[in-house]
Amino acid sequence: MTDRLAGACFFLLAAGYVWLSTGYTAGFGDPLGPAIFPRVIGIPAVLLGLCLMIWPRHNAAWAPADGLLRQGAALVILLGYALLLEPLGFVPSTFAAVLGLGLLMGAPSIWGFVTAAIAAPGLYLLFDRLMGLPLPVIGTWFG
Repeated sequence: MTDRLAGACFFLLAAGYVWLSTGYTAGFGDPLGPAIFPRVIGIPAVLLGLCLMIWPRHNAAWAPADGLLRQGAALVILLGYALLLEPLGFVPSTFAAVLGLGLLMGAPSIWGFVTAAIAAPGLYLLFDRLMGLPLPVIGTWFG
């Protein structure tokens, strides 16, 4: 039953993701448009959700309370990242998200900080400079 519930949730989220991507348009750039990336991710996710609903593998045990709290904290961090990406900018919000998730997964503080300090500007360079996706380094709160 757990696999079927997870599959149904996954299916609904992925289907919504694909449906929302149909409205993405761009007047310039890639001829495929901005909707291709969500579809490349969303369509296989829809199929995987269906597979979990149709062919469940086993009746998995739920995580203990501390595991569920950590999963909830990870969701809060990711939601905060999505909400703060524009006001804070890519680099500060990515730094905070990587640091928070690293600490949540048990990384030592110094290594979490070092990883976040390398990942945030590194991902900015990858996406903005190499892939040509325009990202604000800092957000509207900083000018």
